[in-house]
Amino acid sequence: MLDKKILVVDDEKDLLTMTRSIFEGAGYTQVETAASAEDALRLISKKMPDILILDVMMPGMDGFELLQEIRAVSTVPVLILTAKGEAEDRFAGFELGADDYLVKPFLPKELLLRVQAILKRAYPEKNHVVQLETATVDLDQAEVVKNGQRIPLTAKEYSIFQKLADNAGHIVTIGLLCQAVCGEIWQGYETTLMTHIRHLREKIEENPSKPVSLLTVKGLGYKLLVKEPEK
Repeated sequence: MLDKKILVVDDEKDLLTMTRSIFEGAGYTQVETAASAEDALRLISKKMPDILILDVMMPGMDGFELLQEIRAVSTVPVLILTAKGEAEDRFAGFELGADDYLVKPFLPKELLLRVQAILKRAYPEKNHVVQLETATVDLDQAEVVKNGQRIPLTAKEYSIFQKLADNAGHIVTIGLLCQAVCGEIWQGYETTLMTHIRHLREKIEENPSKPVSLLTVKGLGYKLLVKEPEK
């Protein structure tokens, strides 16, 4: 979560400096600030952050108006800062689509905890262990565990499998799989992809000639079937 992009919008420059320091001190690596809603919109037009922290009381366009503009185009998480702490402000923020609010002045620890909670809800971490019918794939270790043995994946096999796992249960086209391995210029890579698929099946399937996890969808691409974790 520390690589998530944070945008803090407030007309108090001292608060912007302090907030940036709080996040960077906690290990966040992408923290941007804006001293007005207009500046924030210019930054957002270039790239939407992963979370916004908006002050309510700003000259010109205030935090609520900015939130309306954002919600017209994005569901990005938003934390509202308010100096009042009045119920009306909180209700207005939630009605406009804010995810949480924090009353100023606030403790650095509280700000970090609120943001961490929002990020965890908005961006749940993916399961790095994929359970298949006859094998388990540990993406952290880039290994297949089958019949008590650990079998390493090559870099290209890993890229292909991760793309399939990210879209488990759905068809992934040959073009998308080729792009996952070699980027935008992938034409002509289809035959090599088939070789990687065959090697992947040898590692994850009990009988590679009759696959039950990595299926071919004729004329379209491939589909990975995963097992739901036992409760």
